[in-house]
Amino acid sequence: MIAKPRWLRRDIVSSAKIDETRKFLRDSSVNTVCETANCPNLCECFGRGVATFIILGDTCTRGCKFCAVDEGIPQAPDPDEPSKVYEAAKKLNLNYIVITSVTRDDLPDGGAAHYASTVGYLREKLSGVKIEVLVPDFKGRSGHIDKVCGSGIDVFAHNLDTVKRLHKTVKPKSDYLLSLAVLGKARDISRGGILTKSGLMLGLGETEDEVVSTMKDLRWAGCDIITIGQYLKPAPDRTDEREFISPKMFEKYEKIAYNLGFTRVSSGPFVRSSYHSTC
Repeated sequence: MIAKPRWLRRDIVSSAKIDETRKFLRDSSVNTVCETANCPNLCECFGRGVATFIILGDTCTRGCKFCAVDEGIPQAPDPDEPSKVYEAAKKLNLNYIVITSVTRDDLPDGGAAHYASTVGYLREKLSGVKIEVLVPDFKGRSGHIDKVCGSGIDVFAHNLDTVKRLHKTVKPKSDYLLSLAVLGKARDISRGGILTKSGLMLGLGETEDEVVSTMKDLRWAGCDIITIGQYLKPAPDRTDEREFISPKMFEKYEKIAYNLGFTRVSSGPFVRSSYHSTC
């Protein structure tokens, strides 16, 4: 195990705002990726009164080696979840809402209809908000992707997570080329009407050339926005970090990404998919 450098050390803080945000979320009976995935930015985001909602339960059907979410047999989707997400978003006075989920291979549509119901409910109840969804791959099925793209979203996100060589090691039940195809299909279905977004985790053993090649693949698929962050092992039984990437290297990747044509780039040690999200 390698020691964390100073730039990856964060103090655990407490404040009335963090406690208030946590209470709002729990009173609304919603799950957040902030808590479920042990996000290192929880205190900062809760302190600003923002959170990323995770729908379709808290149990995943895949069990990727980098993720803190438990693998198992999920419960049926909660039909009241759209209204619960709405109540939480309203209490937090959010003008930009990010929704993600566990992967639900047990459902015929992978949960696409539940995404659409949640987004539709928010569109009906809230005016002037922007909505971003971070979705699983839906096994690449165009009909499911179409259902989500047509629900009223502003940003369609699907994370590639790592480079092609490491993909099957880190995400054994997923496929690199399929994920690229999902982003391409979303772009084609919306005819450019929504933004597409993806994220990479670094420090898993990838090379600089592989990172740049992956960014080029994402641009080829029509991806508009990219997030690049440091992988941090979220639990003892997950994949170990192989390297801690320096802040200067993240700055270099940011410049490369903009030169490749990404319209928005967030690159840094603590960057996560929904960190400071905006379109």
